[in-house]
Amino acid sequence: MNPDGSVPVPEAPDAQAQAAAAALEREAHLETLQEQMEALQEVLAKPLKDVLAEHAQSQKTAAAWEAFGAMWMLSQRAMRRVAMELAAQQGVSEDEVVARALRYANAVLNTEDEDLGGTLAPAQLAHIARHKPMLRKQFK
Repeated sequence: MNPDGSVPVPEAPDAQAQAAAAALEREAHLETLQEQMEALQEVLAKPLKDVLAEHAQSQKTAAAWEAFGAMWMLSQRAMRRVAMELAAQQGVSEDEVVARALRYANAVLNTEDEDLGGTLAPAQLAHIARHKPMLRKQFK
């Protein structure tokens, strides 16, 4: 009985399930917020010089990767130009050159011991192996 003497209306089973689901969702959200708060507290507990040092290091790392990406792109474009010029001299079409390159790439991605005739070092093969799912999508 309610304090006023009335009889409470029982909740429908669906309403109880919805209330339980909402409570679980609120609890999960609260846990996520607590984890975020703890992570922020860790950052705030660090001395500012350490935070700035990590930021500076991450900027250096990002700049190094950016330079590496530019170097890689330039070397790839230059090698493509050489390959196309040599192919044209031999009467091989650009489509055939691209098809061969895709076959070679897929051979590396789908064969464990393929190293393109020794042109890929073990460390490079390991790096490729870590990214095979993404690379397989790229080289279809």
